[in-house]
Amino acid sequence: MKKSFLLFLTTILLVGILAACGTSDKKDGAAGDKKDNKVLIMGTSADYKPFEYIETGKDDEIKGFDVDLAKALAGKLGYKVEVKDIDFSGLIQALKSKQVDFVLAGMTPTEKRKKNVDFSDIYYKTNQMLVTKKGSGIEKLEDLKGKTVGVQLGSIQETKAKDINKTVAIKIENRNRIPDLIQEMKAGRFDAAIIEEIVAKGYMKKETELTGFKLDEGPEEQGSAIAFPKDSDLTEKFNKELKKMQENGELDKLVVKWFGGEQ
Repeated sequence: MKKSFLLFLTTILLVGILAACGTSDKKDGAAGDKKDNKVLIMGTSADYKPFEYIETGKDDEIKGFDVDLAKALAGKLGYKVEVKDIDFSGLIQALKSKQVDFVLAGMTPTEKRKKNVDFSDIYYKTNQMLVTKKGSGIEKLEDLKGKTVGVQLGSIQETKAKDINKTVAIKIENRNRIPDLIQEMKAGRFDAAIIEEIVAKGYMKKETELTGFKLDEGPEEQGSAIAFPKDSDLTEKFNKELKKMQENGELDKLVVKWFGGEQ
């Protein structure tokens, strides 16, 4: 009788263990697991105000134009959005390794990037600026000869610097975050930095010792788009909703909210 009772308890315990093992850890899994629960993980680099940033000293919430746009688009498709902060240079790899479902980070759809990920239609167009300290004597590209120019690692600005270097000899230094570029200039270690215009203007408004000028557009500077893993079914779905927002004025309202109407 005792043996039968012990065998019964052992069986119940074993079934419980197997049941626990059978419930997968989807809550802590990859981006694809969260997708089943109607949650999409957005990858971004939260150092790019007003596209995406964290307001230092207030909270850890990532906010900005791209965040609002992501929530609006995903919401129309019945999804909630979880935002993940990643260094810009690691965003493409995060998509490829399925750590995130999509990337919204003011990213330009270059031919090199298109080999690894798919892109939505363009949602915002902008220019690049050369930022420097007032009194630096840098007023045109030719003045950069022999100077050190900072860029964000893995960005379109890094490509722009390499293009400039073909005609004007410069030393290119890269950093992971935009604030690092600003600090290097203020400390005198960088003579200038190439930063997206709308972002650069934001820093110049706050850092009054900075100035700059707009650079000529290159062939790949087509604006910002949303990046997705190759062959993702989300690309077409987001494009449809993006087109609707462009046509009904919703996108314009976000532009006015975050950029004061400048586009």
